Amino acid sequence: MELKNIMVTGNLGYIGNVLVPILAEAGYNVVGYDIGYYDDCLLLPTEQKLAKQIKKDIRDVTVEDLKGIDCVLHLAGLSNDPLGELNESLTEDINYKGTIKLAECAKEAGVKRFIFTSSQSVYGISDTTKEIDEAGKKNPITAYAKAKWNSECVLHDMCSDDFTIAYLRPATAYGASPNQRLDIVFNQFVAYAFVENRIEIKSDGAPWRPMTHVKDICAAFLACIKAPKELIRNEAFNVGTSDNNFTVRMLAETAQKYVPGTSLTFTGEHTDSRSYRVSSEKILTRLADYYQPEWNIEKGADELMNHYKEIGLDEEIFKGWKCTRLKCIKKKVDEGVLDTELRMVEK
Repeated sequence: MELKNIMVTGNLGYIGNVLVPILAEAGYNVVGYDIGYYDDCLLLPTEQKLAKQIKKDIRDVTVEDLKGIDCVLHLAGLSNDPLGELNESLTEDINYKGTIKLAECAKEAGVKRFIFTSSQSVYGISDTTKEIDEAGKKNPITAYAKAKWNSECVLHDMCSDDFTIAYLRPATAYGASPNQRLDIVFNQFVAYAFVENRIEIKSDGAPWRPMTHVKDICAAFLACIKAPKELIRNEAFNVGTSDNNFTVRMLAETAQKYVPGTSLTFTGEHTDSRSYRVSSEKILTRLADYYQPEWNIEKGADELMNHYKEIGLDEEIFKGWKCTRLKCIKKKVDEGVLDTELRMVEK
């Protein structure tokens, strides 16, 4: 059965603003579902060619919202560890309970596929002498990671012959987006080099970080729409390339290379316990006919430099609230735009 009508939750965010145009270009009818936390953070004008935009909290989703949808690509949620630690109960409500409610509504509405955006942070601290695959030990150490893994476990039991669920575990994202994030590691390093000609790392740079370009993440979503359901049903996929593991030091040195004169220092004052190397072999082999990543870290650094020039990245933008999720949310709570439960306040 052809999947034509696609819902993207979180369509107004960092990945969503890249994903929706790709889906529209591929001929899909896209319905957006987003509460709008970050829709005033755009640094470039963008037009999402949507069949419909639903502005709504994921905690309030209904079966009616999902009527006529063939496939859900679920990106919405509190999007990183710092936000997750802001209030762990809210992370559970939004990222875990919201996900399960969405899936239940989707199944009741007759949706055929549900592609869940999990995270490689579910591996937590692992043996970095080898690359961990999808069957490797799960050791989530943050509220964000725990919500992702708990969601996977419950969704696993909801999957059926007529409701295909797959789990994408992207590495840490990097790359350009109209709704840019500068609170993720490589984007931040290149921004430091671009704006300040210096990169200062609080750790010793030794922890490992798998990385995936935002457009390769989008390509993985597209692959899960196109692939036969037998290939993806109840399967998890690490999303990346054959060479997607880097130490923090390697990432910083790559960023330094693209801005001549940038200084690089490691203070070693903080210990970062998160360290893992991840294998993406499964998605590269099982979905080889549908998923062909096209990006590497050097190409991404070049793209980011051009992007930062285009948006006029300066100290004010870099240190401001628009590109840092935690700052943005705190600002809106302080201003009364959001209440303490992170619900939109009606004016």
